[in-house]
Amino acid sequence: VQLQASGGGLVQTGGSLRLSCVASGRTFSSWTMGWFRQAPGKERELVGAVPWNGGLTQYADSVKGRFTISRDNARNTAFLQMNSLRPEDTAIYYCAGAMFGSLLDAADQYHYWGQGTQVTVSS
Repeated sequence: VQLQASGGGLVQTGGSLRLSCVASGRTFSSWTMGWFRQAPGKERELVGAVPWNGGLTQYADSVKGRFTISRDNARNTAFLQMNSLRPEDTAIYYCAGAMFGSLLDAADQYHYWGQGTQVTVSS
């Protein structure tokens, strides 16, 4: 199983980016998918997660109303739409998959990880 994250880059404050995470493997549709981020000197934190059916999503308070997580099971892909970006959103963003469970907010609850994609927001 592999997760491939992409879509990061450099953007100005207030801008938008859309991250994608493509998963190999036939069981993607049953996974909870999460997006985490890690800024220099800080711990990895959950940005948001979406259960297998795209239902009840969860978000960190710091991104609520600005970020939207979604998925397309037919394409084995999860997305993170990031709007109104701020300098404090600068981090490496990782996608992760959990084989079971929902509303998962801890990194150790996820079984598979992508390689990370850098997001830099300039002020």
